[in-house]
Amino acid sequence: MNQVMYDFALQDAQGATCTAHAWAKVPAPLTTRQRDELKQRAAELLKARGAALVAHYYVDGDLQDLAQATGGIVSDSLEMARFGRDHAAQTLVVAGVRFMGETAKILSPEKRVLMPDLDATCSLDLGCPADDFAAFCDAHPDRTVVVYANTSAAVKARADWMVTSSCALEIVSDLKARGEKILWAPDKHLGRYIQDQTGADMLMWNGACIVHDEFKGLELELLRAQHPDAMILVHPESPAAVVAQADVVGSTSALIKAVVEGQAREYVVATDKGILHAMRQLAPGKVLIEAPTAGNSATCKSCAHCPWMAMNGLQGIVECLEHGHGEIQVAEPVRVQALSCITRMLDFTAALKARQAAQAAGSLVAGMGAA
Repeated sequence: MNQVMYDFALQDAQGATCTAHAWAKVPAPLTTRQRDELKQRAAELLKARGAALVAHYYVDGDLQDLAQATGGIVSDSLEMARFGRDHAAQTLVVAGVRFMGETAKILSPEKRVLMPDLDATCSLDLGCPADDFAAFCDAHPDRTVVVYANTSAAVKARADWMVTSSCALEIVSDLKARGEKILWAPDKHLGRYIQDQTGADMLMWNGACIVHDEFKGLELELLRAQHPDAMILVHPESPAAVVAQADVVGSTSALIKAVVEGQAREYVVATDKGILHAMRQLAPGKVLIEAPTAGNSATCKSCAHCPWMAMNGLQGIVECLEHGHGEIQVAEPVRVQALSCITRMLDFTAALKARQAAQAAGSLVAGMGAA
């Protein structure tokens, strides 16, 4: 097994859009009446504009509910990309962070893509500047470049493959089987997890998600002692000491599935707390416990919520639809260059899904179900 090598040592999520700026722009709390009025107005505007709301599991529950109620989708970033590409709507409202809006525009340049706040970005994106990344690639021309979805269009334009946490293991496993060496960016924890699982030869960019990087292995051990029968659910962007304690490691959709299908009563969830909204809706009888990000002396035991995801609000949905604010643009030729790595991922996952369906069908015996 190869050791994880952080061949590029930059990890700097500071910039014009820092976390303090993000929290400063989180929408003000709403009264029940305000929420109801804004939901109704947003639904009316979505219908009038022929628009679809594409929301991530980490955004506010009101936005998730609005997306479901109006024919949009709430999903992980892989399904967001598919849905936006395949939906007939000519206007997409993306409730998430900027790279998600960019991905939608790259796949559907003819569509109008709006976001509640264009300043809603991502620490992984900020920590992987395109020029520095290009230099990293230039230094290792023999490697296949694989980037996580949480990157800018300009970074994707330099990549051979884009992956999400839903498909990264399968794609890297396939590349390893072909004998390819990989240059990976930007999340070091996800990269390390994939390398551990596949044994692939990977050079890593030294980036991390500010949310998942804060989960603490020692604190999780103490919490497990208090809830010995709980199932531990961990997103692979988390540190190794946290992943090592997991019963399930997976993407947001995989963790939701684990709660819905699991037999345990209690679940410790190590990812952004925005996911709890969908989990509570789909598995109302289960007890959900936030994984710890800090010790007893901290002001909160779990602060696991992305400040940029928190910038998405009902007010922003209404404003972008009423006034056209927050429109995503991706310049040519960057868009075309980035399109290839995203399309390659979508084609791979579609083919994988078809093979899995065929295998499942082949395992059925008439009148007996699964053999």
